[in-house]
Amino acid sequence: MNQTIEELRSFLSQPQKIVITTHRDPDADALGSSLGWASYLLKKGHEVTVISPTDYAANLRWLSGMEHVLVYEKASEQGKCKKKIEQATLICCLDFSALSRLKDLGKVVQDAAAPKMMIDHHLEPEHFAKWMVWDTTAAATAQLVYELVKEMEGGLPAEQIFDIPMAECLYAGIMTDTGSFRHGNVTPAVHLAVADLMRTGFDSSRVHRLIYDNAPLSRLQFLGYVLCNKLTVLPEYRTAYMVLTEAELQKFNSASGETEGIVNYGLQVENVVMSAMFIERKGEVKISFRSVGSFSVRDLASTHFSGGGHKNASGGRSEQSVNETVARFLSILPSYQEELLSVD
Repeated sequence: MNQTIEELRSFLSQPQKIVITTHRDPDADALGSSLGWASYLLKKGHEVTVISPTDYAANLRWLSGMEHVLVYEKASEQGKCKKKIEQATLICCLDFSALSRLKDLGKVVQDAAAPKMMIDHHLEPEHFAKWMVWDTTAAATAQLVYELVKEMEGGLPAEQIFDIPMAECLYAGIMTDTGSFRHGNVTPAVHLAVADLMRTGFDSSRVHRLIYDNAPLSRLQFLGYVLCNKLTVLPEYRTAYMVLTEAELQKFNSASGETEGIVNYGLQVENVVMSAMFIERKGEVKISFRSVGSFSVRDLASTHFSGGGHKNASGGRSEQSVNETVARFLSILPSYQEELLSVD
């Protein structure tokens, strides 16, 4: 990373027009890392714009800087997004490794003249970026932003680099991508990064509450409906899955991001090692996969559903109907049965 750091230092020694973007349906790591990196660059005198390809969940609106985030899929903001990208001298791509993750924004970023920078922790990145800060052992992109900023600043104490809003953004990303520090991606480096960020004095319990205990009543009612009526368990495959149609989403006024994390409930069922969730929205089916132990949902997602991600947390998409997509999923389970049954 050292050569990259030196090149970045040199490039950023002069004021730049910087666009930061992240993947569609952004989660707390995507937006937390983007806003944390934006805050740092703003302090260094750069003009910075954060663009999300699609809308985001309501429980992320409190993140510092969110009020300035542009959403490309909003017709009223699309022109401004394109202009910012055309004028940019640097485009930073955070928490994704393939331009297809930007949905319709991908082609605009791909065609832009500005050099690209990638900060990411997903496997098998596309090589579209001039500068890559990429590490699959990192628990979150927010952790990579923390490490990058520390290195850019020559290892100064955290309290001299980060302020509370910036630390909250990065902590939110690390906390959520580690499942509140309970997933297998938690390492000593994760705890050391969090300890360093906490030296700024932010309230970690407040961040947790705003992320996890800040839902409208309708979201809890929606969750109850899903768990009571839409959760199917297949003991012979140690698998649970849930299917949500667009009509059901509309019935509960489920906004973008409100289904985030529901797939994890399948893993709470005794003896289940894989959970899948199929969501019909806007003419396609979004699929979330979670697993425990040695079973790789990333391999399943990339092989059968044009997806990818991490070994135990991946996603995919299908342009077939939701019924056809679920039928395809069920048809491939027998080929994974032995592997699923052997997970400790």
